[in-house]
Amino acid sequence: MIAIKILQAINTFFYVYMLMILARCLLTWLPNVNWDNPVIAGLKSSVDVYLNLFKKIIPPIGMFDFSPIVACFALYPINWLVIKIAIGIINLFGLAG
Repeated sequence: MIAIKILQAINTFFYVYMLMILARCLLTWLPNVNWDNPVIAGLKSSVDVYLNLFKKIIPPIGMFDFSPIVACFALYPINWLVIKIAIGIINLFGLAG
């Protein structure tokens, strides 16, 4: 039972992080966003660490930045890998029963 909860928590983490990336992208379209707001600044700082990895590799095309899309697609195999590692650890320690 605990194994299922652990795997659900991992999936939920990746889903919420993807929503955070989406929220960060949508906020860039709004002209009067106060980036000094503690909630928005926290969102920006936690998501930009990951997004900056892709912004270094993928330059903007015109006024469009496709790096958040690639970053979201990259989360799927990362999520899969973390789940597989967690399943291996769960099986190793016999927590699946």
